[in-house]
Amino acid sequence: MGLRDLVYRLYEHRLETKLSKDGVPRHVGVIIDGNRRWARAMGMRDVASGHRKGADKISELLGWCRESGVEVVTVWMLSNDNLNRPREELEPLLRIIEDVTQELVAEGWRISPVGALDLLPDRTANVLKNAKEASSHRPGLIVNVAVGYGGRREIADAVRSLLQEHASKGASIEDLVEVLDVEHIAEHLYTRGQPDPDLLIRTSGEQRLSGFMLWQSAHSEFYFHEAYWPDFRRVDFLRALRDYAARNRRYGS
Repeated sequence: MGLRDLVYRLYEHRLETKLSKDGVPRHVGVIIDGNRRWARAMGMRDVASGHRKGADKISELLGWCRESGVEVVTVWMLSNDNLNRPREELEPLLRIIEDVTQELVAEGWRISPVGALDLLPDRTANVLKNAKEASSHRPGLIVNVAVGYGGRREIADAVRSLLQEHASKGASIEDLVEVLDVEHIAEHLYTRGQPDPDLLIRTSGEQRLSGFMLWQSAHSEFYFHEAYWPDFRRVDFLRALRDYAARNRRYGS
C-alpha cells in the first residue's frame, strides 16, 4: 500500500467514525454520470469500456451503502432519452446493463427494476423482470435498477395506472376528482411503498437532475461531485453522507 492509499484509508476511517447512524439517509439515489467522458479521458476509442467500468463500480457502491445502514438505493443506469442513442452505442450498453443486473442477482442483492420496461427490447426487459422474480424474497437492502427511466414518464404512467384502477371499479372521472390527492399518485409510482430518496448524488460535475425522480425528490438533499462515475471512491461517498448529515432538513416548515 502506497503512502497516498494509506492517507485515504485513514481519512475514510476518520469520516466513518464521525458519522452517526441516526444521520444516515434511508434512501439514496445515484445518477451514475460520466462513463463516456471517462473512457475518452483515458484515451479509449470505445465508450463501452467506460460503461463497463462504471457497471463494475455499482457493486462497490451497494457495499458502501449496506455498511452505512442505507435501506434503499436507486441507481439510474439508462434514461428513456438514452434509448435514442446510436445503435452502435446503445446495444453494447444494453448488454452491459443485462450483465451487471445478473451479476448483482448472483451477488445476493435484492433487485427492483424501475422504468418503462415496455420501451426496452424484450431481451433487456426480460432480464430485469427475471432479476426481480429471482431476488424479491431476499431481506435487506433494496436495489432499484432504473433502466428506461424518466421522471415525467413515471408520473404519466402513475396517472394512467390510477385512472385504470378507478375505471376497473366502475368509478367516473368526476368521482376521482372529488377524492384525488398526492398520495393517490404516489401509490402508483415505480417506487411505491418505498421511502422517498433522502439524498440524491450525481457524479461528473453536472448540477441538474435531468428528470431523475422528479416526484420523489421534492424534499431530497442533492450532492454533486466532480469525479466521473468510474472514479467515484468510497471516501467520496462518505463525504456525501457527512454533507447530508450536516444539513438541517426542514421540509418546508
